[in-house]
Amino acid sequence: MAVSEQVKAIIRAQAQNRCGYCRSLQMYVLGILEIDHIIPKAFGGTDNEENLWLACSLCNNYKGIQTDALDPVTQMRVTLFNPRTQQWSEHFAWSEEGTEIRGVTDCGRGTVTALQLNNNIAVTVRRQWVSAGWHPPTE
Repeated sequence: MAVSEQVKAIIRAQAQNRCGYCRSLQMYVLGILEIDHIIPKAFGGTDNEENLWLACSLCNNYKGIQTDALDPVTQMRVTLFNPRTQQWSEHFAWSEEGTEIRGVTDCGRGTVTALQLNNNIAVTVRRQWVSAGWHPPTE
């Protein structure tokens, strides 16, 4: 069963048209933000609203079917950040220049690593957004 257009519209509104992981706004991203299954369907996740959030294609592609990751500090496996139930600012912070995402909890660090939130493309684009005064976003 596919996610209905009505549910997609609800998710977009709840997510305020921004990626739940890297916080990129729809109006700055080339391509439509995607509906992410927080628990992938491959692991029993559903198309129910409570399992869906918005993600940019970079984050969604890097996430794939991952549900956990290795925290590079503790070397422990941690559950990935859940943008529906967790507050971004409790797990992440922007670097001083506003171009990189820093994990401030084990969950945040694992998610930064697993989703490659500071990949070359993202950091390069964010640098331009900072120059334009569009970034970093506020909560």
